[in-house]
Amino acid sequence: MRSKVLSGILCMSVLFGSCSMFERDNFDAPSVTIEGEVVDVATGEPVLTDHGSEGIRVRLTELSWGANVEHNPDFYCMPNGIFRNTRLFKGHYNIAIDGPFVPLVRKDPNGQTLADESINMDLDGTKKVRFEVQPFLKIEWVGEPTVQNGKVTAQVRVQRGISKEEFRAKIEPMGNYREDYLNITDVQFFVSYSSSVGYRARDERWSSRLEFRGTSFDPLLGQTITLISNSEIPKGRTVFVRAAARINYGTPIGTGTRRWNYNEAKEVFIQ
Repeated sequence: MRSKVLSGILCMSVLFGSCSMFERDNFDAPSVTIEGEVVDVATGEPVLTDHGSEGIRVRLTELSWGANVEHNPDFYCMPNGIFRNTRLFKGHYNIAIDGPFVPLVRKDPNGQTLADESINMDLDGTKKVRFEVQPFLKIEWVGEPTVQNGKVTAQVRVQRGISKEEFRAKIEPMGNYREDYLNITDVQFFVSYSSSVGYRARDERWSSRLEFRGTSFDPLLGQTITLISNSEIPKGRTVFVRAAARINYGTPIGTGTRRWNYNEAKEVFIQ
C-alpha cells in the first residue's frame, strides 16, 4: 500500500514538474512601435476627424500566423490624422484603416477584390507608414471666429474631396449603390472646454448643427456658411470650436457608421 502511495506521489511530481504552467515565459514583452499618418492624396494635408470610434480606425492583422488569424485590437487616429502604437510584437502585419474617405479595400458582391490599398509590412523596432486617401469632404475656416453676447460665430466652407463621378466609379462596383450616398446630411459646430473638441468631446449646451435633406446642401458647396453656438457661454472662459460635415455613406462598409470630416480646432476666449 505504501509503495502505491509513493508511486502516485512520484507520478504527480513528474506531471506537475513538466507542466507548461510552471515554465518561465520566454517571450519578450511587446515593444515594437508603428507610427502613421493619413493624408489627402490630392493635397498632402492631414485628414482631420474625430478621436475614438467616430474617427479613423486602424486595424492590424499579424500575418505571421497564417491566413485565418484574428486581427489585433483596433485603435484610432488622433484628431490630426496621426496614429501611434508602441505595444506590438515583432512580425509581418497587414495594416488597414477606415474613416471618412473612400475605402481602401473594396470588393465586389462576389467577394472578389476590386482594390486593396492596405499595407503589408514587417514590423520591428519603429516603423512609419503613410496612407494617402480620398476624403469625402473638406471643411475649411473662413476668417476667424468672433464672440458676441456669449455666443461664438464662425464661418466655414464645405467642399467635396472627391468628385461625384469618381466616387460612383469606385463605390458602385461594390454593389447596392445608392444615389443618396453623396448627400451631405449635416454640418456640426462643436464647442468644448477641451482642445480635443469633437463629437466625443463636445458641450451640448453650446454645440449646434445644421441639418439638410436630400440634395438641399448642394447649392452651398464652396459657399460661406455661418455657424453660431447655442446659449450663452460664461465670460472669462476659453473654449475650443471645430466644424464637421458628413455624407450619407458609412464606413467600414456595412456598419452604417457615418463619419465626419473636420477642420482644425480653434481656441476662442469669451469676453
